[in-house]
Amino acid sequence: MEGEEGVQQPQLVLANNLFLLTQNDVDDIEKVRLRDEVFNFIVANDMAPLYETLVASKVLDLDQKALDSMRSKIDDELKKLEEKIADAEENLGESEVREAHLAKSLFYIRIGDKEKALEQLKITEGKTVAVGQKMDLVFHTLQIGFFHMDFDLISKSIDKAKKLFEEGGDWERKNRLKVYEGLYCMSTRNFKKAADLFLDSISTFTTYELFPYDTFIFYTGLTSIISLDRVLLKQKVVDAPEILTVIGKIPYLSDFLNSLYDCQYKSFFTAFAGLTEHIKLDRYLHPHFRYYMREIRTVVYSQFLESYKSVTIEAMAKSFGVTVDFIDTELSRFIAAGKLHCKIDKVAGVLETNRPDAKNALYQSTIKQGDFLLNRIQKLSRVIDL
Repeated sequence: MEGEEGVQQPQLVLANNLFLLTQNDVDDIEKVRLRDEVFNFIVANDMAPLYETLVASKVLDLDQKALDSMRSKIDDELKKLEEKIADAEENLGESEVREAHLAKSLFYIRIGDKEKALEQLKITEGKTVAVGQKMDLVFHTLQIGFFHMDFDLISKSIDKAKKLFEEGGDWERKNRLKVYEGLYCMSTRNFKKAADLFLDSISTFTTYELFPYDTFIFYTGLTSIISLDRVLLKQKVVDAPEILTVIGKIPYLSDFLNSLYDCQYKSFFTAFAGLTEHIKLDRYLHPHFRYYMREIRTVVYSQFLESYKSVTIEAMAKSFGVTVDFIDTELSRFIAAGKLHCKIDKVAGVLETNRPDAKNALYQSTIKQGDFLLNRIQKLSRVIDL
């Protein structure tokens, strides 16, 4: 399961194909191809536990002959692994015993048996001394977590990895962990932290087992655009040499980033429309599709309005290449939600910005927190008096 350069971990490719099979936006012809690809991969890797789950959920049809064959091969392989462990414990040293247990762990991972794989990884960890080798076991656990989208397992594994790094650990593994944590943050809608972690990893990226480098750049661009201000976006993303070398391979991403920075809003929306399908069919971003769509529109509308004290709705609609009614409806929702600081004069057809004063906001916050503190002190004084 160690990621070779440029090669994604096969089980995660399978997880993505399984995700696409559940999406209505994927063509039926493409689903037929994906279903065949999934079935062939499962049979080739003897993934009987996963196959039974997919048959029960009607993702795949039951092929009893194939299932029996996989079960038979699993039994044979487990016997060999048990014999290897027994031989190592009787005749060989501690490192050989550990390797034998690791082989059994990797076998359970390969066949998609989550519970047994996690159990065996714990046994292997108990026979592991080196911090680096313990970290590798955590990476295996994290990959299981991402396959099953088990965020509790991922969170605990990341915390465990950080504790291990307090004992030591090399920079290469620390940098790999940043990408794992960044993917976890992005998958749990913490886009700001995800962007920071991804940007820290651009020049040291080696985590090919999770996804290819161009996918990493895609995630970095998407998370950065709603997390960084315009100056930092230019410095860390738009002009970053590592991003410039591959951004052309990702459809619409270059136009998406550059048109926002250059305030070419009509081009921005055209590029954004092209990216939406990619975002919607991404396994990690799909649950946050609507949220991301709202956030990115908030960013672009805020950037446009920042230049004006007042502007006509017609002028704004023209800049974005949309109708006046569309802009009116859009901004009404964002203003009501407190996302945009402006008001609409429908009679005059004008937008008036009312950006909050930072000092006034700090003053109001101080008063609010002070009132809260006084209430707590009064409650405490009553308890003490009693």
